[in-house]
Amino acid sequence: MTATGEDHVTARGGPWWWARRRSAVLDVSLAVVSALECGLEGIPFARDAGVPVSAGVVFGLLAGAVLLVRRQWPIAVVLVSIAITPAQMGFLMGVVGLYTLAASELPRRIIASLAGMSLVGTLIVTFVKTRQDMSRGDLGIGDWFVPFAAVTMSLGFTAPPVLLGLYVGARRRLMESLRERADSLERELQLLAERAEERAEWARNEERTRIAREMHDVVAHRVSLMVVHAAALQAVARKDPEKAVRNAALVGDMGRQALTELREMLGVLRSGGGRRESAVAVPLAAVGAAAAAAASRAAGDEGPCLAEIEELVGQSAAAGMVVDLSVEGEVRSYAPLVEQTAYRVVQEALTNVHKHAAGAKTYVRLAHRVSEIAVQVENEPPVEAASSARLPSGGNGLVGMKERVSALGGVFVSGPTDAGGFRVSAVIPASS
Repeated sequence: MTATGEDHVTARGGPWWWARRRSAVLDVSLAVVSALECGLEGIPFARDAGVPVSAGVVFGLLAGAVLLVRRQWPIAVVLVSIAITPAQMGFLMGVVGLYTLAASELPRRIIASLAGMSLVGTLIVTFVKTRQDMSRGDLGIGDWFVPFAAVTMSLGFTAPPVLLGLYVGARRRLMESLRERADSLERELQLLAERAEERAEWARNEERTRIAREMHDVVAHRVSLMVVHAAALQAVARKDPEKAVRNAALVGDMGRQALTELREMLGVLRSGGGRRESAVAVPLAAVGAAAAAAASRAAGDEGPCLAEIEELVGQSAAAGMVVDLSVEGEVRSYAPLVEQTAYRVVQEALTNVHKHAAGAKTYVRLAHRVSEIAVQVENEPPVEAASSARLPSGGNGLVGMKERVSALGGVFVSGPTDAGGFRVSAVIPASS
């Protein structure tokens, strides 16, 4: 925080109503000078009024000391200076009082009224005093000098302090306004920084989720099939050597494909897009993009598409699953992201059948509609006698499918069926 606003006010302090100590020292000094002036001017006033000189001096001291409260009660100071103008006292108090009044936050009509009263009072007193001097013969100038001297003296004592006070007051209010705006801008910048940090944290969380989802799609399906084939290989190794050899070849092919995909993905992450960055960490966005790119390369340069679902189903059938694929409607092409999402839903659903319903018959239905594409994967209850591959489950497959479909504005539903199986359904808009 800068030394503005509340911090600025807190950092300074003075006695009583003064904001600063130097302000108090200045006012006390002015009050002392004004009191001495009025006290000296009280001597001729007492002689002219026929009162004791001591009374005139005391009156002058008290009147001049009123300047001490000019910041707290500027109206009172100006009224006292107007009241003692006929006694020809309080020149300093009148000038300083008008300046303080004009620089204050009081309404302009009050400032104008009191300044006008002071102007009229000074004009009358100067006019009378000048005429008396001319009548006594002290001045040998023409009659035109009396009004000229009265107007000049009254304007000279009133206009400069009022104009200076108005300028200083306007400048002070401008500085206060600028200070408040600076404080407001600083608070807004802090708020924007906090919101930016929140958005950055949200973006990091989103990227972590996307990385996990993409990496899951890269390896989960192929590794699951490898485990299923390995379990089948273990079961038939002695009974049917030829089938065991075929299963071993399938396991090898899938393992090589999974390793190739992982190597490509990790190579992109490690190199940062082809350049080694030893000192700078790879941003999460780059990691997510690399994972998505590697996942897309799993099925070709443009990513998996609906035309490859038959091959996907065939891989599960080769692993011993009984799968029935049916396609309804007119087959057509969709946006790449729509086809990839539909492919991933079928892929993850088949992987879950391998994990949780070994030996269950599975139905894969794909429906091409006017403005959407519908995907459904449903399996019957698992066969008790089927060998279990004991595939671990991370619990993220259904979540990832729902996130993918929802991101395109689609609807995803999953849950057990009345017959004891499990059903996964997704409806994806064709215009996504």
